[in-house]
This record gives sequence, structure tokens and C-alpha cells, in this order.
Amino acid sequence: MRHPTSYPYPITREDVRVPLPGGELLYARIWRPVTAEPVPALLEYLPFRLGDGTAPRDAERHPWYAGHGYASARVDVRGHGNSEGLPGDPVGEQELADGVAVVEWLAEQPWCSGRVGMFGISWGGVNSLQIAARAPEPLKAVVTVCAADDRYDNDRHYLGGSLLAVDLPAWSAALLALAARPPDPRYVGDGWRRVWLERLGALDPAVHTWLAHQSRDDYWRRDCVREDYGAIRAAVLAVGGWADPHRDAVLRLVEHLTAPVRGIIGPWPHQYPDQGLPPGPSIGFLQETLRWWDHWLKDRDTGVMAEPALRSWMNESVPPATGYANRPGRWIGEESWPSPDVREVHYDLDGALRTAGTTAGDRFVRVRSPQHTGVDAGRYRPLGGAADLPPDQREEDGRSVCFDSTPLPEPVEILGRAALRLRLRCDTRRGQVAARLCDVAPDGSSALVTRGVLALTARHGPDRVADWEPGAVAEVEVQLAGIAHAFPAGHRIRLALSSAYWPWVWPQPEAAGFEVDPGHSSLTLPVRHLAADIGSPPIAFEPPEQAAALGVEHVEPLTARPERLAVHDVANGEWRLEVRPGSGEALGLPDGLVYEEHGMEAYRILADDPLGAGTRSDWTIRLERPDIGWDVTVRTRSEITCDATHFTARDHLRALEGGDVLFERDWERRIPRTAC
Repeated sequence: MRHPTSYPYPITREDVRVPLPGGELLYARIWRPVTAEPVPALLEYLPFRLGDGTAPRDAERHPWYAGHGYASARVDVRGHGNSEGLPGDPVGEQELADGVAVVEWLAEQPWCSGRVGMFGISWGGVNSLQIAARAPEPLKAVVTVCAADDRYDNDRHYLGGSLLAVDLPAWSAALLALAARPPDPRYVGDGWRRVWLERLGALDPAVHTWLAHQSRDDYWRRDCVREDYGAIRAAVLAVGGWADPHRDAVLRLVEHLTAPVRGIIGPWPHQYPDQGLPPGPSIGFLQETLRWWDHWLKDRDTGVMAEPALRSWMNESVPPATGYANRPGRWIGEESWPSPDVREVHYDLDGALRTAGTTAGDRFVRVRSPQHTGVDAGRYRPLGGAADLPPDQREEDGRSVCFDSTPLPEPVEILGRAALRLRLRCDTRRGQVAARLCDVAPDGSSALVTRGVLALTARHGPDRVADWEPGAVAEVEVQLAGIAHAFPAGHRIRLALSSAYWPWVWPQPEAAGFEVDPGHSSLTLPVRHLAADIGSPPIAFEPPEQAAALGVEHVEPLTARPERLAVHDVANGEWRLEVRPGSGEALGLPDGLVYEEHGMEAYRILADDPLGAGTRSDWTIRLERPDIGWDVTVRTRSEITCDATHFTARDHLRALEGGDVLFERDWERRIPRTAC
């Protein structure tokens, strides 16, 4: 990682309050170049507290942009950090309206040229797109990273019409804990306790709302970018990673935006591409975005629009592992997307792909998986940890019905989304299909390439709930997540079907599974021409570069705990998965704040009982300023269980000051299972 010792411009930094139309003030930190000329402004707008939560990351990129001629602003969302007001619905109406006001305020400042860009990863990438869809006049360009374009199916809530058990409950639990943190008395003064109590009293677990909307209804369509790509007028650079669950948004944005757009998909996890976290290799992301800003905000010809519409990393086949420092592969470019170099190739399940133990004359094959199928799925949203990625899939394959090709006579490269057409018979009103595409090496190891899920109630679309007529036969289509992967000659392509995929998706109430008719079912792969790169210039990026690190003191936890731990209670037939979402270390920030957080997620299931599913998330967050004797702690616990007709969500919040309980509240909500 390169850290420049000098920049084209000297840098200043100031903390300011941005006024909203209603009079509330949002806390902001702005890095600016020292120059007499007005410059464009860049905005990163988040609820994750610039004073502590994102401070180390902010220091890597905002000063770098300022040193290259931009006023770079980091602003806390209303009701979070040191901003005024009360927290609201995540990425909801109030947040987006406030964001438009911040964009307009930046453009009006005397040091601003009147042009504004927005950028962010995950939450910040989502609200950048949604604010761009509201088309504030000063907003001319956006860089969105690892962000969803669909609040329902491409975010942290549902997948193929199934409840994301691995992320919806845990994300709600994390948001409850994060929103319960107090403002910092160093920046808001003696009124911090009153503000904190007001915020605590206004909190409500997001899971209540999310579980009340189990299909893609008006709640999810509101401010959904996928509903109207034409609303975005700002130029969009969409960036993602093949190890990130939101990479399909990049493909859709490049295909559907009418505004200028370019896409980049690397091998990366849910992280900025310059972080150097596995799987790599990392790139000079800040330099690449500077080309984007200079072109759209300073009218400089940097060549960005001469780049291919989609630049992506073609993953080479590697032995399965839970992490790779650098994923072998190469950069490829598509001048348009969809690409004329990619064609659909169909594989019949009773022809090119066959399952062991059946013949072409067998009409239906039963798929009835143990409920713990999916325990080797890996992390839904990898963050660069050692246990993020799926291990060898042979155990999962053994819990599934597999259809294999013969050994490939030549390499097959795919780029895009695979799809399944399945003729099914189901004896229950509800069920689900999980499909995994695997690369099987000559030694028998099975590496997961991509996957997809469909709740049978969503077979006509995520906005419709249609129970299956027991015993009926019908065709369904299952979409798999986009990927770029090169199957080598001699390897086999495997399609694995299961009727459960825990804890990624919540099981349906009955465990009967389904039957598939291979003679009328097929897999469609997006196969890229092996000669597509001939004559094309090589694609390359500069090495990673960032501003100097903040100088945070890291205090390692006393006890090292595994990132992911799977436990099988053999006597009771229970499987339990424990996940640590963070490092558990304490951070000593340069302004004297000590920040510490610990999280734990647990998922349990009975191998033969889908009603034995349950999740639990525990969070403890402590903030301390030893110089003024300020010491506060937030503790939360969130649980979800189910029966055949309802989910039950229980949450507990306790806030302490100096060890004494200042606030405590319990929630319990019973929510009907309308679709899941």
C-alpha cells in the first residue's frame, strides 16, 4: 500500500454542522484543498458515526481526495453519531430527503464549484444511488460500491422470495445496537445524556417492519432503484466483487441505466477494492475514482468513457478453501452488456448433466434434504476473513441431488447469470429450491461457483404469493447469482439441488421437499467465447494508494475466538453455527476515545424439523473517555423463532452509564408467516 507524502494541494480539515430545512443540524467533517478556486465536493453520507465507527476508513480516502483537488465531506445521518434528530427507517424517506438537502448545501458553499459527487460502500452506495434517483441538480456523478439496487431481493432481507435467515435477523440486531450508541459529549456538550435518552426511546427493531413485508410490496418498491433506472441522471461508476452478494446490481446497472455508466467487478469481498483484504488482488481504487470525478466534475478527458462498459475478473479454477489471499485469474472487458461474446448454452438434466442412480426413463427424482444443508455455505456477506468462503462442497453435495457433466473436453468460461428451468412436483403448499453450481476437479473436490434460491410461493414473481397446489406439477425458473469462472478441461460441471439451505434461508414449515423431472429440466449457462480477448488491449489498474492511516491504537482481545464454529449435537440431531461478525478488539482513537464492540450470531436447526430453526444475535458496545470519566455501554440481544404459522421476534436493549442501568426495554412481536 502506497501512502503519498505530498499531494498537489495542501489540506485543511474542519468539523461543521449542516443545517436541514427543518432546523436540525447534521454533524459533518470536511477535508478541503487549500486553493483560492472553488472545487467540486464529494459526499459520503452514513449512519455509522464519523467520530468513531468509520474514522479509520475515512482517514484513508477523504484526505486523499482533498489533496487531489476536491472538498470531501463525511456526514452522519440524522439521529446517529453527533447529528441531531431521531433515527428513522434505514435508508428511508427522511434519510434520503436529508441527503438531497446536504447535496444542495454543499453546492452552495463559497468554496464549492457547484458540482457534487456521491460515493459509498454498502449503505453509502445504496443511498448514493437512491439520492441520485431523486436527481438533485448539483449531483453529477456517483461511485457506488458493493451496493444493492433492489431493497427486497438484492439487499439483506430476502433471496428468491425466501427470508434471509443469515442476514435479516442479524442486520436488524446490529442496527439496534449501533443506533443505541450515545452522542459524544466532547462534540455535543453536556446535553448528550438527554439526546441519548430521546434516541433510545425512539428505537424500534427493524425486524418488525421487515418481517411484516414478506413479498416485494410497496414498502420495498419505495425508492427502489430497480423500479426506475431512468430516474438517475448522474453518471454512475458501479463497483462490486464476485465474493460479494450484491454483484448482480453492477450487471443490471450497466445494462439498464440510461445515464452514463461503467462497471467493475473484481474478485473482492464486501470491501473497498484497495483494502487488500482477501480475496484479492486489490487495485488502485482511489486513482480509478479520481479519473471518474475529474471527467464528470472537472470536464477533464481522463479516458474513463473509453474503457469497456464492464471490466471484470475471470476467476480461475482453484481448490476449494475458505479464503484466498489472491484469487488467480485475469481481467477481461466487455464493450457492452449484455455482451455479444456471451451466449446461452443449455444443458439438459437427463442428457449433458446426469444424476447418479437414475436413467433417462425415470420420470421424477425426489429431493428431500436434511435441514442443516447449507451449513457449509460460507458467509453471506464476506468481509475478508479467514473463514468467509465456502469450503469443499462434497458434504453439501451428499445432502443434495447432483447432476454432473462428463469431464470437459475443453475449458468452459462463464460470465453472467446462470438459470435453471425445472419441472417440479411438490406435495405441500410451500417449499423452496436451492441450486448450487460447482466445479468438480478430477480428485473429486467440489468448489462452489455460484448459487440461487427460489421460494415456490414466489415462482410467479417476488411481488406475488401463490401457494403450490399439493401434488401439482409445474415449471419454475431459478436464477443463480452472476459470476465469472473458468472451468478447466478435465473438470466436471455439477448442479446440486436441495430443498433446504440453512442458515442462508429460513426453512419452509414442512420438510417434504420436492420432485424434479430431469427429462423436462435444464441448466442454462452464460458461456463466454474463449477467443473473446484476442485483439483487445490488456486491462490494468494502478497499485493501491491511500492517505496515511489515522494512527489508531488496536488492543487485541484477550481470548481469540473462531470466526465460524459449527457444532453438531449428535444425540439431539441439532446443528448450531456460531459466527463472530467483528474482531472484538478495542480501538484507541487519537482524540482520546476508546471504542470497543463484541458481537455474536448463532443459528440453530434440527436436522429433521424445519420448525426447530432459530437465530440469536448478541452485541456489546462500550465507549469511554478516561480523561473526563465518561463510560457508557450498550447491550442488546435479539432472537427469532418460529412455528408453522408465525415468526416470534424478541429483542432486549440495556444502556448503562458508568455501570448503572440508564435505560432498558424489551420487545416481543408475533408476525404471521404470509410467504416464508
